[in-house]
Amino acid sequence: MTNPKALYRVFDLATSRKPEKKPGHKPKVPDSNPLGLPSALKPDGWALRDGGHRGGTSDSSYASVQWAQRLYNAARTGAYWGARILRRLRTFFTGLSGRLLIISAIFVVVVEVLILIPSLASFQERWLIDRIRQAEIASLALDASSEKTVTEDLSRQLLTSAGAKYLAIQNQQGTRDYVLSDFNITVIPDVIDQRTSRSDIRGDIAYLWGPWRTLMGQPDRLIHTEAVPKVRKGGELIEIIVPAEPLKQELKTYLGSMLRMSMTISLAAGLLVFVGLSIFIVRPIQNLTRVIASFKANPEDMTNAPKLSGRRDEIGHIEEELAAMQAEVRHALTSRARLAALGQAVSKINHDLRNMLTSAQMASDRLAESPDPMVAKALPRLERALDRALNLAQNVLNYGKSDEVAPRFQILKLRDMAYAAAEDAGLGLTPKSPEPVRFALKAPKGFHFEADPEHMHRLLVNLMRNARQAIERQPNRQVYDSTARKGPLGRVTLTATKSVDEVILTVSDDGPGIPEKIREQLFKPFSASAQADGSGLGLAIARELAQTHGGDVHLAQTGPDGTTFEIRLPLKS
Repeated sequence: MTNPKALYRVFDLATSRKPEKKPGHKPKVPDSNPLGLPSALKPDGWALRDGGHRGGTSDSSYASVQWAQRLYNAARTGAYWGARILRRLRTFFTGLSGRLLIISAIFVVVVEVLILIPSLASFQERWLIDRIRQAEIASLALDASSEKTVTEDLSRQLLTSAGAKYLAIQNQQGTRDYVLSDFNITVIPDVIDQRTSRSDIRGDIAYLWGPWRTLMGQPDRLIHTEAVPKVRKGGELIEIIVPAEPLKQELKTYLGSMLRMSMTISLAAGLLVFVGLSIFIVRPIQNLTRVIASFKANPEDMTNAPKLSGRRDEIGHIEEELAAMQAEVRHALTSRARLAALGQAVSKINHDLRNMLTSAQMASDRLAESPDPMVAKALPRLERALDRALNLAQNVLNYGKSDEVAPRFQILKLRDMAYAAAEDAGLGLTPKSPEPVRFALKAPKGFHFEADPEHMHRLLVNLMRNARQAIERQPNRQVYDSTARKGPLGRVTLTATKSVDEVILTVSDDGPGIPEKIREQLFKPFSASAQADGSGLGLAIARELAQTHGGDVHLAQTGPDGTTFEIRLPLKS
């Protein structure tokens, strides 16, 4: 016989996990008999050897080993499918479809309960009225008697036929003409007056609570009910006492039938509601979700566009908006890729162009020493053209950077920074300056704030240079004679104030204002410039520099009397 421990080793070996292979690990040569089984059994499939003989091993041991392996395989398969089904159910019920199914079932069950409660109350009312009519018919036997009395046996039969313990007929004077009674009644009955109208909320609640009181009542409970007779003439009131147990049993039967019907109707209605909502709402939303996920993974794939269903409701509107948004994003990505390639090429061209312009500027400096009057007359125009070309090349290079360097905050004195920026922008700092546009600063004495000095210098230079150029190129403006100091003077003013949480700097000029047609695209690169030879980058760079500080630049006002730009920066504590 096989050692019983071998069977346990079979099961342990089957249920144990294989160890993970580690790098450099050399597997051991498997033992030819790892389970300690008789040599007649092979580990691979437990096949027989030696011509079909088991080598002395009993059939029961061999069958036990196979049974253990089959049991393990069945348990493993069941666990696998059970876990898979649980994952599917969890995914379903955490999704929109599962939640919609639960909500539909809850709503249908609530509606069925609201229908079931008055149905039970109506059933109890009909049952009591039927007993009253039966008792009323049974009381007609008293009219056949000359003495208006019956024997005890006949009284018992009449009460039994009516299902009552007590029967009485009252006349219009309030006296009982006929009385049939079971003298074994020892329980005080509950009164249910069928004549009472349910005209208030208390009567409605008592009416609806009646069947549940019957279902939860004691087996010996009695019900005393009163009603106006329908068959008898001259009777004002008929009253009976009936046991509640038969009513209780019929209520249970009716309740069970209603529950079965309600569950069937609920399942059918819930299924129809679920299928309808799934077809018209859930599936379109799931399709939109898949389209969005696919678009996120590969925005340039044109096959990820949603298929328009032509619906005129909100889902159809979402499909149209999603398709339009995807088209816009694809166009933006394509434009961005083209601009990136163009930017690389432009940056290389700009680098070489700046070198050539620098050489040309050095040559113009040598030409300034020439005594030729023609050269002296043409030289200012050449210098201005070279300056504009160099500025354009530098602005393109600055804007071509992917990101501005993160600001390095330090305390700045506004006066020193403002005058340095005004000087670089070509503004006159003193009344004796030869520049036609003068600079003025309006700020409290010792005004300071925290910002990056390089960023703020570039920001103010861009705004001040734009203001100066707008003033100098004003139509019909007389040229300022710097030698004789005659002619109109322009003015650029920098005003600084502080609020509770912001530093507010305004750059104002007395120029002609900004044309209406370029105001909407004022801060877009390469799209808006008041000067014919402008690059449209100055304001775009200024806004980007302000945004690196957590602030912004915007146009405060513009008109024939001048233009004002406002810089708002968060106040550092």
